[in-house]
Amino acid sequence: MNTKITFFDTKPYDRDIFDELNKKFGYEIKYFKFNITADNAILAEGSDVVCVFVNDIVSMEIISKLHECGVKLIALRCAGYNNVDFKAAYERIHIVRVPAYSPNAIAEHTVALMLSLNRKIHRAYWRTRDSNFSLGGLMGFDMYKKYAGVIGTGKIGKVLIRILKGFGMEVLANDPYPDRVFARDHGFAYLPLDELLAKSDIISLNCPLTKETEYMINKNTIEKMKDGVMIINTGRGKLIRTSDLIGGLKSGKIGSAGLDVYEEEAEYFFEDLSNRVMTDDILARLLTFNNVIITSHQGFFTREAMHSIAETTMNNIKNFLEGKVQDTEICYRCLKEPQECLKNQGKQCF
Repeated sequence: MNTKITFFDTKPYDRDIFDELNKKFGYEIKYFKFNITADNAILAEGSDVVCVFVNDIVSMEIISKLHECGVKLIALRCAGYNNVDFKAAYERIHIVRVPAYSPNAIAEHTVALMLSLNRKIHRAYWRTRDSNFSLGGLMGFDMYKKYAGVIGTGKIGKVLIRILKGFGMEVLANDPYPDRVFARDHGFAYLPLDELLAKSDIISLNCPLTKETEYMINKNTIEKMKDGVMIINTGRGKLIRTSDLIGGLKSGKIGSAGLDVYEEEAEYFFEDLSNRVMTDDILARLLTFNNVIITSHQGFFTREAMHSIAETTMNNIKNFLEGKVQDTEICYRCLKEPQECLKNQGKQCF
C-alpha cells in the first residue's frame, strides 16, 4: 500500500515543490491550506504521516486525535519545534524536523534587515517614489568596527558571524554550548548575556525558543543595552516581549528593530489580510514606527531553502518508514536531537 501523507497549512508554492519532488518517492499526498486544529485533525484519517508547518500548534488534543487516526509520524517542515506537545506524543507518535534547510537564507535576511534599518532604505524608497530626494533623517552609521552581538551560534549564527566579520564588525556571541574552536578561527569572543547586551550596537537573535529563552528580551534586559541599540529577530517571536520592545522604541533606548517573526504571528503571517482591519493592537502599534521593519517570516524563503525543506522532509519520511534512526528526530525527554542527546545525556533517551 502507498504511504499516505496529509499536509496542513500549505500554499501553492509548497504544493508545486512537493509534487515535483514526490515523483521520486511516489507517496499519496493530500493537501489542506488551513492550519491543523482539534476539529479538522480527523481529515488525516487513514494517513501514515501528517506534515505541518511553523504556525501549526500541535496540542495534546490534536496528537490524541492523530494517534486515533493511525498517524505514526509528524513531519515538521521547519526547524523550530516549540509548537508541539512532546509529552503528549511520547510513545505514540514520532516527530522529525528540518534542522538546517538553508542557514545562508536566514543569515542573509538578517543582514538585509540590518542594512535596511541602518541606511533607512525603506524610507528612502517611498520618498523617491514621491519625487522627494532629500536626505534629511536618512543618516546611518558605518558598521565597520561596531559591535554585533549574536545570540545563538548554531548553523545560522555561524553563517551570520562570517558575514558580519566580512564587514569588519567586532562580533560578540552568547550560546549555552559555545564553539570555542569556531570562535578562535573566526576571531570573536563568547560573553555572558548581560555583558553582550551592554556592549553591542546591534543584537541579533538566532536561537531557538525554549523555556530559558522565552521573552529573553524584556524590560529588564533592554535596560542593560546601549542607548540606540538595533535589535534583529529572525529566530522566534516569543524571544521578545513585544510590549517591552515598544516601550524601548518609544523611549529611544532601542534605536531600531527588524523583525521577521512576531510572538502572535500565527493569525497574520503568510496570509493576505489587506482587506481587513488589523485587530492586534500591539502589531498595529509596531507598524506605526518608521524605525521598525517587519517581514512576514520570510527569512527562509529562497528557492534553495524551499527545495532543501521539501527534500529533507521527504527523506525524513522515507527513513522513518524504513526504520532508520535519524538525526532529525527529537528526543521526547530532553528535547534534543540524537547527537545532542548522546553528547549531553550519555545515552539516547528516546
